[in-house]
Amino acid sequence: MIKKQVVVIGGGPSGMAAAIEAARRGAEVLVVDANLKAGGQLFKQIHKFFGSSAHRAGVRGIDIGTQLLQEAEDAGVEIWLNALAIGLFDEKVVAVEIGTDDTDKRVVNVRAEKIVICSGASENVVRFKGWTLPGVMGAGAAQTMINVNRVLPGKRVLMIGTGNVGLIVSYQLMQAGADVVSLVDVAPSIGGYAVHASKITRAGVPIRTRHTVLEARGEERVEQAVIVEVDEKFQPIPGTEEVIDCDTIAIGAGLKPVAELALMYGCKMDFNPIQGGWVPLHNENMETSKEGIYVAGDITGVEEANTALEEGRLSGIDIAEKLGLIEEAEAEAEKAAVWERLDGLRLGPHGEKRHEAKMNQIAKFKKAVGGEA
Repeated sequence: MIKKQVVVIGGGPSGMAAAIEAARRGAEVLVVDANLKAGGQLFKQIHKFFGSSAHRAGVRGIDIGTQLLQEAEDAGVEIWLNALAIGLFDEKVVAVEIGTDDTDKRVVNVRAEKIVICSGASENVVRFKGWTLPGVMGAGAAQTMINVNRVLPGKRVLMIGTGNVGLIVSYQLMQAGADVVSLVDVAPSIGGYAVHASKITRAGVPIRTRHTVLEARGEERVEQAVIVEVDEKFQPIPGTEEVIDCDTIAIGAGLKPVAELALMYGCKMDFNPIQGGWVPLHNENMETSKEGIYVAGDITGVEEANTALEEGRLSGIDIAEKLGLIEEAEAEAEKAAVWERLDGLRLGPHGEKRHEAKMNQIAKFKKAVGGEA
């Protein structure tokens, strides 16, 4: 049994931020990440962030990721890569599968004083006839191929979904040399930010709302897609079918929190469709109903990288305070500054619903546990 003060599950934006905040104040921190490189989605984000200087406007996600890795190294954070957290058990024990192939894989148990679960989110699936053909993939897979592996998934791409993921990945596919033939979405209006949608429409790519994919056609891989208009109940309208030549169908139909570890440990949960599904209840400091178990990032509700970073910072600061590494007054001042930035991120028509959902989540937490954890 290995013992650590703090174990962070997941090395994405929230996980790295939590680790850095705790470690730079003297905590012994271990990050376990299933990937070949820590940093998560940031290394897929070649676009510049926008907003205020506090939210790193004008800085590309890949550069933010590089900076985080350097900050973690400077703070003395220990990072295990190819390390998958497969279980969370009593007395804060994390079961971690390590190793690169079946011949050397083994499970190591790590006991911690504090644990932060930053397991992120997974892509939703849209099922249609022919959806198992090669060439049908998640938008995240397409983004990984072009931005990480430098491989074009196809030459003519149809995107399902007009949320920020669908919009951003479509534009990045265009930058990589693909012809994005159209975006379709069953919703009556575009779901993502107008700044992303306008870049696509200015390039002449049609965005069809109230449409979906009815069928993927092809022999050995996708060769065509049949799209169709839908009614107010999202049912296909006969006679509106249209055949589009394409070799790739990317699905950007939203994300859902990966919350199984929190559920396994017995953290109180709540279902909220605005946040993507089942999420662990938590307080203002990101601590769950189980003392010493924190959550941050998309596991608490699917938002954006900057929000994940701030939630990670909240948990890291609170952990440092609980471990006696930072005075209460200093911790409260720093947490107040983080919350001010979070409130700023959740302004506007898209953010207000997220803000309301988050406040409801915290209120439900207090009601469920009878006060702070």
